[in-house]
Amino acid sequence: MLPSSSDYEGLTGFWRADLLAGATVGIVALPLALAFSIAAGLSPEAGIVTAVVAGIVAAIFGGSSVQVSGPTGAMAVVLAPVVAHSGVGAVAFVTLAAGLLLVAAGAGRLGRFVGFLPWPVIEGFTVGIGLIIFLQQVPAMLGVPPGEAENVALRAAQSLMEIGSAQWEAIVTASFVALVMMLAPRVHKSLPASLTAVLAATVAAQAFGWNIASVGALPSSLPAPGIPAVALGDMPQLLTAVLAIAALAGVESLLSARVADGLSDGTPHDPDRELFGQGVANVAVSFFGGMPATGAIARTAVNVRAGARTRVSAAVHGVLILVAVAVFSPLIAKIPLAALAGVLMVTAFHMIEFGTATRMLRSTRGDALVFGVTAAATVALDLIAAIEIGVVLAGLIALRSVVDTSDFRRDDLSGESIDTQTEHELLGEHVVAYRLDGALFFGATRRFLLELAEVSDVDVVILRCGTLRVLDASGAQAIGEMVTQLQDRGISVLLACLRPEHRRLIESVGALNALEHEDRIVPTIDEAINWAKNFHRARERDALVPALGG
Repeated sequence: MLPSSSDYEGLTGFWRADLLAGATVGIVALPLALAFSIAAGLSPEAGIVTAVVAGIVAAIFGGSSVQVSGPTGAMAVVLAPVVAHSGVGAVAFVTLAAGLLLVAAGAGRLGRFVGFLPWPVIEGFTVGIGLIIFLQQVPAMLGVPPGEAENVALRAAQSLMEIGSAQWEAIVTASFVALVMMLAPRVHKSLPASLTAVLAATVAAQAFGWNIASVGALPSSLPAPGIPAVALGDMPQLLTAVLAIAALAGVESLLSARVADGLSDGTPHDPDRELFGQGVANVAVSFFGGMPATGAIARTAVNVRAGARTRVSAAVHGVLILVAVAVFSPLIAKIPLAALAGVLMVTAFHMIEFGTATRMLRSTRGDALVFGVTAAATVALDLIAAIEIGVVLAGLIALRSVVDTSDFRRDDLSGESIDTQTEHELLGEHVVAYRLDGALFFGATRRFLLELAEVSDVDVVILRCGTLRVLDASGAQAIGEMVTQLQDRGISVLLACLRPEHRRLIESVGALNALEHEDRIVPTIDEAINWAKNFHRARERDALVPALGG
């Protein structure tokens, strides 16, 4: 989990590329750090502190060589209700507590579990986050106070109702920034679009003397560290926020690291160390009054594309932001909030990958439903509830698919060890076989029980289990229940081709006692058929002897 010299292998050959990449990401990250902290209801200083401290600490302790960490839009969304209900003072506490949870998650080797999140849930969640970020910026774009509703969509609607008092300067500024950000990459791909747009909007606002809200004064250095404190009365509500922030930070960071692996040709990330590193970074940020940090997909992608090869580039990005604030804080203080609103609106637009969304909607109905419900729940409810709803819905749909693919049907014994037509007719009349395919678990046991409940007027039932792939305790109990019911009706039961792991499970629920005693668990279908033929002949002899004696 701890840093080592191997983290910087090849640095002597790549240090120039890492410095250039770090500088590039720092230029991109500065306006985003300001914008995300303001979107969360915090001071611009909180975003700067987070970008600097988390950027450096996560680069050193994290599990990815090219991951860039800092404030993100998703974290701003989940943090805004905390600030609204418990105040700015609670942010340091939830950041510290969430960081400690991430450290514990990394030490507990939980990083691999992020792979269990279904793709439609992740994409729906991302679309929902993008919509929330966009809607959050409507008041700043219009230059009007935000509405009082808790839901971001309702607040945006309330702000639109105040369109009559909107400041045209703010609308022009936000629109100008958005236009520049959209067009700048077409002029030159390496042009820092967000920084160029914000600087141009700031210069224009000052030149025309527009009276619109700005960032305000910033300190020229990091604040002195302090121990986070929180009122005990706020603790129950904040603990829920801590869990949400830790879960979001873990998921977003690991997803970002996975994207980075696909973009770079370096060493794949260590998910457990990544959780540990993000936890350490958040603990460090909490002492400086920052906001929760995560791995940032967009900044990480910029870092890789700019040529980053080691974690030095991410650390350089943090140092550059600190130097920029120290040198240019008077200029940064004059940045219009409407300009940052334009930056976030374009960022939100890029988060919503319309091609991916279209492909998702054109996929299976189940995946499209999970995608749409997750996105809607993200906007209407909250982030963690949206993930929970999406995962549960995806699980139910997957469960239904497994049930649909499981098969339990009567099997034709023709072609097996049947020597004559007489034997074929004998087995067809007195012996039946059922094949269990796919899965027999709690979701499919009812159909199994109903089918076998109809069996009558036969001597032997053979259950062919060789193609049974999944069996849980409910399925094992169902086998035991049906064996008991059939035997109570005078029908003998054979289990053929039973896998060892399935046999152990069925034994553990006590369903094989009678069968084991009578040697009715056989390894092949041929042996089962021979047993059934001999059993039927013996029964016929037993029935014939009393008749001859009479």
